[in-house]
This record gives sequence, structure tokens and C-alpha cells, in this order.
Amino acid sequence: MAFETIILEKQDGIARITFNRPDVLNAFSPKMSDELKEAVKGIAADKEVRVVVVTGAGDRAFMSGADIDKTILAWVEMTKKGGRVMDDHKVYFSPTMLEELPQPVIAAVNGFAMGMGCEIALGCDIRIAADTAQFGQPEIRLGIMCGGGGSVRLTRLVGQGKALEMCLTGDPIDAQEAYRIGLVNQVVPAAELENAVTAMIKRLRYKGAIALDSTKKSIYATMEMGVKEAIQNEGKLFSDIFKTEDAEEGAKAFLEKRRPEFKGK
Repeated sequence: MAFETIILEKQDGIARITFNRPDVLNAFSPKMSDELKEAVKGIAADKEVRVVVVTGAGDRAFMSGADIDKTILAWVEMTKKGGRVMDDHKVYFSPTMLEELPQPVIAAVNGFAMGMGCEIALGCDIRIAADTAQFGQPEIRLGIMCGGGGSVRLTRLVGQGKALEMCLTGDPIDAQEAYRIGLVNQVVPAAELENAVTAMIKRLRYKGAIALDSTKKSIYATMEMGVKEAIQNEGKLFSDIFKTEDAEEGAKAFLEKRRPEFKGK
């Protein structure tokens, strides 16, 4: 499928999604929403994809937020006519779709990550930021609030106090502050962002696909469960993984002092 607002590339087991509207700082739009859903659906079903990278075109923005006229004003008009934003919102792309991918997802944040851009970065498993990046949830300045999981994921990732500050003021933070509070995993000079992403890919791509998927499931479920329930869930996933060929291959490779050849089976 040919996309207009994103670029989807697959090579050597790596899928790369690039938001491709640099003239408007890669702003999110209904068209981009449809294309992201299609791209992510295809990646989820592609057994050849081992790692996913999400980034923005150009060197100014990861994603600046949503098109005001095509999303927010459209929803205002819909509400005036008796429609429900919730019903329309449900069909939009959600960062949750990235969490639910079986593959690890890396956000390569190369500039502004505002509003939906910040929310998409939060939906990725690992965030690597250029030192020029900025993060923010500025919805409050428009008289609205986060709608893509920003207030929820921020709270769980950086704590209630900082989440309240970011969401209530709408003020952005720079990459170093994002690292200090745990919003991002790494900050590197902008010129070294791609090298840092490549290094992280190397750390992930040869791990077993089933083990990666199960680990993601356990960690994300932990945020929704009590400790005992989460440990039981982890135990079930742990038990099930021994039914796989990868579990046997991993043990044999270790004993034979070679790199395992996982097949995702």
C-alpha cells in the first residue's frame, strides 16, 4: 500500500515508520491516523519484522501534535450537531497499538514531540531522544486535555507530580529534563541519534520473538494489576514459553557457546 503521510520501510528485519509531513512539523491528521493503523496492522502480522522504529521526517519534529482544524475543530462541530467525540475517537490510531505490537518499538525522537507526538512516543517501548528534542502535552492551552493516553502514561512513567505539572501548564520540557524524570531512556547529540538507534536495534534484534512479546505483555499488564495478580500472570507467561522451540534453542546455544538462532516458534 502506498502511503501519503507516512513512510513505511522494511529491511533486514527492521520496520521503520516515519511521519512524513515535514512542512507542518509532521502534524497528526485523520489521513495519518488511517495510514498508521494500516502500517501497524501489517507489522504485527509480519513474522520477519524483529524491531520497529518510529521517527519523524526532517530534523525539527518527531510530531508537533494534531492538525487543529482537521481534528479539534472538527470534533467541536461534531459535538454541536449532537455527535459524540468518543465514538469517532475510537476509530483513530492509538499509541496503545504500539504497545500491543509483539515486536519492541523504539521512538527516535528527533525534535518536537508535542501533544499526540508525545503520546505516541510514550506508547513506544524505548525512547531515544536527540538533545534538541522537546516533549509536551500542550492541550490545556487549547481549552482541552490529553486524549491519546498522555495523562495516563505520563503518570505511570514519571509520577503524579510531574505529570500534573506537564499536563496542567502545557509547558514543554527539554530532552535532558525528560531523561532526568525517566521519560526517555537516552539522550544523544542530534547528529548521533541514528547511531544510537542502530546500537539499540543490535541489542534487540537477535532476541527471541516470543520472549520479547511475552516480556512486553508481562510488563504492560503489571501496570494494570495488583502485585500478586501480576506475578501470577508472569508465571503463566513464563510457563507457556517453555512450550516453544526457542526456549530449547536458547539453552542449547548457551551450552554450546554460540549465538542462538531463534525462529519465533
